[in-house]
Amino acid sequence: MATVEEDLSCQELVELVTAYLEMTLPPLEQARFEAHLAICPGCTNYLAQMRETIRLAGMLSEETIPDDGKAKLLDAFRTWKHQHTGE
Repeated sequence: MATVEEDLSCQELVELVTAYLEMTLPPLEQARFEAHLAICPGCTNYLAQMRETIRLAGMLSEETIPDDGKAKLLDAFRTWKHQHTGE
């Protein structure tokens, strides 16, 4: 069983950032996450960037995306889905 004293790596933080932002981390994992943030400026910056990305993405609507941008996004998601699910 992990303890707060066990350092969280930067890679682990990246993997847990969504759960942290959604406030679904168990208390021990949240404590480890926040302890890592307290000593790692790079991860603190990463978390701030993720928060800003979410904020800005929330301001988008379909009408604000140019048609060529929509086409590129749809193609990228179709390609990703095919590569990761075989569909």
